[in-house]
Amino acid sequence: MAIKVTVKVTTQTNISENLSAVTKDIEAAVADASRPAGSVTLVAISKTHPAAAARAALDAGHRVFGENRVQEGLDKWPDLKAEYSGVALHLVGSLQRNKVNHALGLFDVIHTIDRPKLARAVAVEIDKSGHRPQCFIQVNTGEEPQKGGVLPADADAFIGQCRDEFNLPVAGLMCIPPNDEEPSLHFALLREMAKRNGLESVSMGMSGDFETAIRFGATHVRVGTAIFGQRPPVKVT
Repeated sequence: MAIKVTVKVTTQTNISENLSAVTKDIEAAVADASRPAGSVTLVAISKTHPAAAARAALDAGHRVFGENRVQEGLDKWPDLKAEYSGVALHLVGSLQRNKVNHALGLFDVIHTIDRPKLARAVAVEIDKSGHRPQCFIQVNTGEEPQKGGVLPADADAFIGQCRDEFNLPVAGLMCIPPNDEEPSLHFALLREMAKRNGLESVSMGMSGDFETAIRFGATHVRVGTAIFGQRPPVKVT
């Protein structure tokens, strides 16, 4: 089962140290799985954390980050991307069609393509802007009604539609396993779906289970708490 992470981070030094520790753990997991060095990308999930926290990770040399909401990304990242070269920003949360143009203007990778209307909207915006972010199709491997993602039984057909009808740059698949289930079962399912569809990239694994995800073939792991600490409480206005 997933490991509960209880790291709390408040300083730039801690963020740098945690980032280094996570990177070493990833390298060890890659080696243990007999996979090539550098075959896993660490997406540092800075959602709900202030720009100062992201800046600390940037100052430590990291360049791949993930945000959950388009508006938060717009508030936080344009200045940081202008200041630091080589930043790659991933959208890992649900994308609404009315924010597709903003998302494509900021994000380099979208992990949550999960329905035809959204795929079509992204395709239209790609044609308008000329910017082609890598797209991951989110699969709801646990078939949870509260989560986004195409159902496993519909995934192959949707992948084909995204490629053939919408001409999206589909790079891979993404999943978020249920909290109360063994994540390896979901990782194995996603890996087989990707393999069956000729997709090389698989985005799976978070702070508590990224080492397991790497063992099952993850190419992208999304780690937030283990780097930045517990997320700040959401302010109610």
